[in-house]
Amino acid sequence: MVASCLAQAMREMSTVHAAHDLAGQRFNIVTDGHRAELAYRREGEMMTITHTQVPDAIGGRGIAAVLVAAALDYARQSGLKVVPACSYADAYVRQHPQFQDLLA
Repeated sequence: MVASCLAQAMREMSTVHAAHDLAGQRFNIVTDGHRAELAYRREGEMMTITHTQVPDAIGGRGIAAVLVAAALDYARQSGLKVVPACSYADAYVRQHPQFQDLLA
């Protein structure tokens, strides 16, 4: 049962893509009629990830991870340092050493 749930989550992660709203300083994913988002604040060369929100109806699918990874990829491509003020983003960065160099 756990293996099938994990396999489903992995399939969902590979088909879900985050859209970047540069002006709104957020990344969004809309799936099954629900919107998940990551909000950030950019000040100069610093990006502070302030909040991630995934509705319960689409939770457990790895959507928050896709949002954080998209934000971190954007930070890397833009030469930004990151402050993961959001607890989920902080935990994600700690678990993924390939992003440690982005920390402010």
